[in-house]
Amino acid sequence: MSGDDERLGAMRVAYTGTEIDPATVPEDPADLFRVWLAEAEDGGVVEPNAMVLATTGPGGRPHARTVLLKGLPADDRGGTGLLLFTNLESAKAGDLAQESAAAVVFGWHAISRQVRVEGTVREAPAAVSDAYFASRPRESQLGAWASQQSQEIESRAALDSRYEQIERRFEGAAVERPPFWGGLVLSPDRWEFWVGHRGRLHDRVLYAADEQAGWRRTRLQP
Repeated sequence: MSGDDERLGAMRVAYTGTEIDPATVPEDPADLFRVWLAEAEDGGVVEPNAMVLATTGPGGRPHARTVLLKGLPADDRGGTGLLLFTNLESAKAGDLAQESAAAVVFGWHAISRQVRVEGTVREAPAAVSDAYFASRPRESQLGAWASQQSQEIESRAALDSRYEQIERRFEGAAVERPPFWGGLVLSPDRWEFWVGHRGRLHDRVLYAADEQAGWRRTRLQP
């Protein structure tokens, strides 16, 4: 083994999570998620609303990046969606315009938990995007205008220059939401809740959408 292999092989954590059972979890996965999100925050997880969003790009190439969960609105299925905001001309938005299926992962390692969610994504109503944009710090509002997200730029100085131009443009005035910036809602059809246990015999509970029964709950092998 190389030195890197030995070092990586030694990076092991003894998980001691609390048992999770499909027979006793809430019927609605969003209810369990809200409890876990609060416990992640209370447990000292840094930015517990951070989630890795995976999309499919041209030619089936997978893309993943970290984004922030900003709401749990009602979705198209009458359930609970996951809301995020982004530049609607970004790479992620381009992927989703071509293929609406997506997945997110919340990795709460400090409390030995993980949540995976899969579903389809649609654009949030304009009123939702307007309201959230108005609540953002002014610097973030200006940054949304200044950044052509995912596009190449020659230098940091060029990006700073764009920001300064936008700052002068809106000097003394409210910053309106850019037409290319808004919300996206992931409408889940699968939720998986994972708890780490010793010996790598982890608990995994899957919620799968069922048109007849609502959410079907099953245990998965680790």
